[in-house]
Amino acid sequence: MSKTISVEEVCRVEGHGGITVAIQNGEVKEVKFNIFEGARFFEPLMRGRPYDEIASLTCRICAICSFGHTIASLQATEDAFGVKVSPQTQKLRDLMMQAEMIESHALHVFCLVLPDLLGYPSAIHMAAEHREAVVMGLGLKKIGNTLREVLGGRAIHPCNAVVGGFGRLPSAEALASLQDPLKKALDDSMKAVDLLASLDNPDYAKSPTLYAALDSRGGIYGYFGEEVIVSNGQRLDIRQYRKLTNETTVPHSHAKHSLFSGKPYMTGALARLILNQEKLSGLAVEAQKRLRLQLPSDNIFDNNLAQMVELVFSLERSRQIIAELLREGMREEPLPPIKPRAGEGVGAVEVPRGTLYHRYLYDDQGRILEADVITPTAQNLANAEKDFRAAAGRFAADPVDSLAFKLEMIARAYDPCISCSVHLIYL
Repeated sequence: MSKTISVEEVCRVEGHGGITVAIQNGEVKEVKFNIFEGARFFEPLMRGRPYDEIASLTCRICAICSFGHTIASLQATEDAFGVKVSPQTQKLRDLMMQAEMIESHALHVFCLVLPDLLGYPSAIHMAAEHREAVVMGLGLKKIGNTLREVLGGRAIHPCNAVVGGFGRLPSAEALASLQDPLKKALDDSMKAVDLLASLDNPDYAKSPTLYAALDSRGGIYGYFGEEVIVSNGQRLDIRQYRKLTNETTVPHSHAKHSLFSGKPYMTGALARLILNQEKLSGLAVEAQKRLRLQLPSDNIFDNNLAQMVELVFSLERSRQIIAELLREGMREEPLPPIKPRAGEGVGAVEVPRGTLYHRYLYDDQGRILEADVITPTAQNLANAEKDFRAAAGRFAADPVDSLAFKLEMIARAYDPCISCSVHLIYL
């Protein structure tokens, strides 16, 4: 007896993708995460462009992660030219990343995951009986967007961050005005923790998993680092990212797959918590306890809980960074001298879905010769197929519709940005 489970379009994710699983006599024969987004040409579009145009171009790869793309792009250019940014600039960039995590994690947990856990087809349907949860989620998303507007000049595709610093500093008054809303959002996030903790967390996709994430710098949990930690004990400098990602084409997907030492791996909130959990502090530690999130974990659905922990962390960390900036006093700083030179630069940052890499090769006039952008969703695709296979093997006898829904839930747990997974490299 054979059957094929075909999900034509995975819903409640960004972008267009499907799932195909073929089962014969109770054995899983074929698993495909079909990515049929059209080819995206950001990397060849960068060729020949001057360094000061690149971040404003690459941030348009993704609206949700536009701040992460901006910062990774700036880091790659600064690495190539030997530019060092000030501690104040680094704190403001840190705050930008906290804002991105708040906005994205709130959207994912409340509008994409909760409907699954509560048995609704969408957040709109869920709102009829769980209005408070939906309003809370949208409120948390809004504070993330407001923080992004203050720092970046607008909520998506920031125009204020430039090579070496900022075009215009946010005012102390604007930052101070965010402290009370952030405190309310933090209180709301702990209520959301209790809501999630009251629900059953699926575990039917558990399978041995390799994890990778940046080693967050300075002994503080965060989203910046110069080294990648892999859960098998290996470490790589971010400039060695290709040894990790090892992108290869597959016939059923317009996005490439990544294998490290021949194995798929996962990057994202769960990977970050597993590999940097000793650096976590504050209310996020309490959130992890209330959620009963045991680490390490091989359950992809724990990624939803990990995002909730990070949401709490980023709200509290945002308040801390703002307090530090106000206490130290915001200073107008001239941009450091920027002298274009021929060379290569790599930038890496943890965005909501995992580690993002930008690599540029410049000529001596500061124009792009080569560019490579590898997103976390692209890195996660092979691992998602591994989890599809594990679940399909356990529930091979289930009705097609039931198994299809389980597979969709697995895909959503990765919080994929499918459009961003597709890229071309012209070398």
